[in-house]
Amino acid sequence: MTADQDPTDARRRTLRERHAEALDLFTDRVHAIRPDQWHAATPCTDWDVRELVNHLTVEQLWVPPLLDGAGIEDVGDAFDGDRLGEDPVAAWDEAAAAAREAFHARGALTRTVELSYGRTAAHAYCAQMIADLVVHAWDLSRAIGADEHPSKALVDFTRHEVEPYAGNLASSGLFAKPVPPPPDAGAWEKLLAQLGRRA
Repeated sequence: MTADQDPTDARRRTLRERHAEALDLFTDRVHAIRPDQWHAATPCTDWDVRELVNHLTVEQLWVPPLLDGAGIEDVGDAFDGDRLGEDPVAAWDEAAAAAREAFHARGALTRTVELSYGRTAAHAYCAQMIADLVVHAWDLSRAIGADEHPSKALVDFTRHEVEPYAGNLASSGLFAKPVPPPPDAGAWEKLLAQLGRRA
């Protein structure tokens, strides 16, 4: 199925299930952050814990307007800067709830959205968001000492989403260069290695 083909009802149900699970995974990690950990280093070398959570929060804030048909220029700089304020956990919870509601609305996954690289099927956008949540949940888990292993369903979904273009991610500047996986690496560890992360 190509990105512009409408997925079946079963595929849409799976997307909604995986999206909810990925949001819950990241939310669990956000709620586990201790007060003294917000400026701890993360595997994303440009971001500390607060900056990582802010990045994911901003991504969720974009979901409702994009699914409502707004373009990049329409939103402009509305979500620039620090969106966490004095209560970062509450800011994440509010943004995550709005993104969940938007993606789970009737017909949402059959729409088309305008992303930075052009018009994209909403179901493909949702799949990208799921993978991003799962990988960054690992980053946050590593930073705060939480469980680093998502469910098999999320691992399988993220591998299926990322592997077709994993070889080009380093050149995009969004990910570090791939690293050798451990000799006994499983599917999750191999995917992390592809994304420049040492499990």
